[in-house]
Amino acid sequence: MPFFSVIIPLYNKERFVFNTLKSVLNQTFTDYEIIVVNDGSTDHSISVIEQINDKRIKLFHQKNQGVSVARNKGIELAQADYICFLDADDFWYPHFLQSFYELIQKYRSYAVFSAAFEVETKWKTFVPLYSINASEKDLVVDFFDASKKECVLWTSCVVLHKQVFKQVGTFDPTIRIAQDTDLWIRIGLKFPIVFSWKVLAIHKYDANSLAKKTDVVQDRLNFKKFEALEKDNPKLKTYLDLNRYAVAMHCKLNDDQHNYYKLRNEIKLSNLPLRKRILLYTPKPLIHVLLKVQNLLIRSGLRRSVFK
Repeated sequence: MPFFSVIIPLYNKERFVFNTLKSVLNQTFTDYEIIVVNDGSTDHSISVIEQINDKRIKLFHQKNQGVSVARNKGIELAQADYICFLDADDFWYPHFLQSFYELIQKYRSYAVFSAAFEVETKWKTFVPLYSINASEKDLVVDFFDASKKECVLWTSCVVLHKQVFKQVGTFDPTIRIAQDTDLWIRIGLKFPIVFSWKVLAIHKYDANSLAKKTDVVQDRLNFKKFEALEKDNPKLKTYLDLNRYAVAMHCKLNDDQHNYYKLRNEIKLSNLPLRKRILLYTPKPLIHVLLKVQNLLIRSGLRRSVFK
C-alpha cells in the first residue's frame, strides 16, 4: 500500500497536465500512487497523459459531473491512508511529499496537514499573507484563527488522513464554486491544522477571476448549511461573514443586486476589517477602478491578495 494517494481531477487541461504530472513524478519521496480522474475531457488531455509511462499513474474516466464528483471518486479509489489533491494546472516542488511525510512523522496524532504555497501572477510570484505565527517553522493552528487573511487550507497543498472524510464527509457536489471552502469549514470545526511555512506548491492566479460572469450565486458556498452552528460559534460566524463579503462583491460586480443586498444584510460588519466594510458599500464603478489599481500594485509587488 502506498503512503500517499495523489488525486488529480482532470477536465480539459491539455496545456498544463503534463507539467503537473511531472511535478509529481519528480518528487524526492517516491512511495505514492497517482489517481487521475478524467471528468469527461473533450480536448487532448488524455493523449498527453498516455505519453507518460509510469505504473504509479492510474487513469479513470467518468462523464462530466464536476470537480467535486471527480475528487470524491479519487477518495473512494485511494489505497493510501494519506490523501493529497493536485489540480491539473497547479505544480508541486520536488520536496512536497517528503516535507509532508516528515511533518506527519513529527505530528503523528494529527490528521490535517497544510503548508504555504506561491501564487504566480503574470508579473510576480509571491507567498500569500497568512494570519499565522511566522516565528516557527511549523505549528498547530485553529482553522478559523489562521484563516482571517489567506485560508490556511488550499486544495493543492494539503494532506488529509482518510479518517477526516469519515468524520466530516467529502466534497459537496451541489456546490460548483468554493466546494473546497465548504469542506475546509467542516474540517475546521472538528480538526486542528498542522501548518508548515515551507513553500511547497505553485498556484497560477487569474487577475480577472473576481469579475467573471460565468456563474450564479446559487453555485457558490451554501451558507444555510451553517446557519445554526454560526449562532453559537463566533469564529465560524466571522469566517462565514468574510466569505459572504467575497460573494457579495462578486454579486455587485455582476449586477446581482438582490443577492448583493441579501448577503450584505447578513454580515455582521464588525467581523470585517475597516477596508472591507468600506468596499462593501463602495459603488461598482469605483470598485472597477480599484481592481485596476490593485492589479498595478500586484504587478509592482506592493500587494499580494485580492480585497484582503
